[in-house]
Amino acid sequence: MPHVTVHALEPQLAGHESKLILGHTDAVVSVYGEWARDLVVVQLAGFPVGRWAVGGVARDDVAPTVTFPMGERALTRPGGQQTAARLAAAVTDAVAVTLGERHRAEIVVDMVAAPEDRTAVGGHLAARSISRRSRRPCTRRPITCTRPSSAFTAQTSQHYN
Repeated sequence: MPHVTVHALEPQLAGHESKLILGHTDAVVSVYGEWARDLVVVQLAGFPVGRWAVGGVARDDVAPTVTFPMGERALTRPGGQQTAARLAAAVTDAVAVTLGERHRAEIVVDMVAAPEDRTAVGGHLAARSISRRSRRPCTRRPITCTRPSSAFTAQTSQHYN
């Protein structure tokens, strides 16, 4: 399940939430295909002005960052580097188009690869869950949707019964 977390200052996110969510969903779909649309999880993490510093100085305008965790195999299999490059370009476009082209050159997209034996879903290691996928039906259930004062988070998860 593709997850994308956008980190930005609250004033940058305010009023752009829907467009960012749709833009990042479309970015993932442009790389993986339409089948991925219902699986994309987008999290918008907003920081109050004064809580994002560069060079030891709190900033009131920064280039957003994007974290894209993924299974290690996604980057190491044949074509993985090309997929990562396409994801980085598509996600950068989604941020720049929505929050401002002035930041494009500074937008950081971190592809964080995790081995399957170091990621858990529903309390089970992903390696075990993946091996059961072909034998067990998959259901999609909402987990949480919260809106704390300093961040917006929407999460869903896939569980294997």
